[in-house]
Amino acid sequence: MIRAIFLFITVFLSAPGLLASGRAHAAIQEPTLTKQEKAIFDQIRHLRDLSDDLRARTSKQLALDIRRLTGAPHKLDLAFALAGLSTEGDLGHDTLQEVATTLADALRDDPAPMMGNEPAPPYLVLAQLVRYEQVKVSLDSPQLAAAAAKLTEDDESRQHADFTLTDLQGKSWTLKALRGKVVLVNFWATWCQPCRREMPDLEALYKRFKDQGLVILGISDEESAKVKELLAEQKVTYPVLLDPGRKVNELFRIEGIPKNFVYDRDGKLVAQSIDMRTQKQFLAMLAQAGLH
Repeated sequence: MIRAIFLFITVFLSAPGLLASGRAHAAIQEPTLTKQEKAIFDQIRHLRDLSDDLRARTSKQLALDIRRLTGAPHKLDLAFALAGLSTEGDLGHDTLQEVATTLADALRDDPAPMMGNEPAPPYLVLAQLVRYEQVKVSLDSPQLAAAAAKLTEDDESRQHADFTLTDLQGKSWTLKALRGKVVLVNFWATWCQPCRREMPDLEALYKRFKDQGLVILGISDEESAKVKELLAEQKVTYPVLLDPGRKVNELFRIEGIPKNFVYDRDGKLVAQSIDMRTQKQFLAMLAQAGLH
């Protein structure tokens, strides 16, 4: 029987970051937890209520606490739930390393089954942490290798991607036509709270660097009226493009939002994010394209 690897999804139904990350494949009732598991679970479900500094410290401690569990039936679920929240914002490399080590440890003890022909989501999340957050893990797993290969293939597709979309004012934008500019492509939606939290930072960066050649393209697959309604409240001056039918989302293999991709002036994909970024993190991404 397939294990209930998404047992905590019901807790995060009002937490768009986890759901938007494409990690919610089923809504399962919360099972009976041991006393130790329940204590950890309760802290995980309230992580978003904490300040950034406290969230980083708490996440690191939770990773260590999960790793120390012995004979816990839901150790992998806890590690997976924590990892799903750890890339939202800037918790620091040390915290991400502990989270990744804990998830690898849980998968070693309790390997998750394949999802059809695809690696199970915990392996994909772990592969993302390794590839995009530069953590190191020791786990000899065909599923992890398959997940890493999938990410490489996805990035190759994004490197050669091109599209033409229309913004809210009716102007067409073509990615390849922006060679000579630094382009940040931001996939977002009105319902995604982490996406909305990024918008003020993106706007600040656009105003700071647009005269140096920065172009930010915000891409939403929603209806024009819904996008305009939000932007009437949260004003941005960078172009917001509409992707009806999700053709560009599919081209970029977007399985969760927010996602950000930075192309340098030669059109090379030089940086990307797998979750919400802070202004400091965005600056580091833009620096890889030569903007300082």
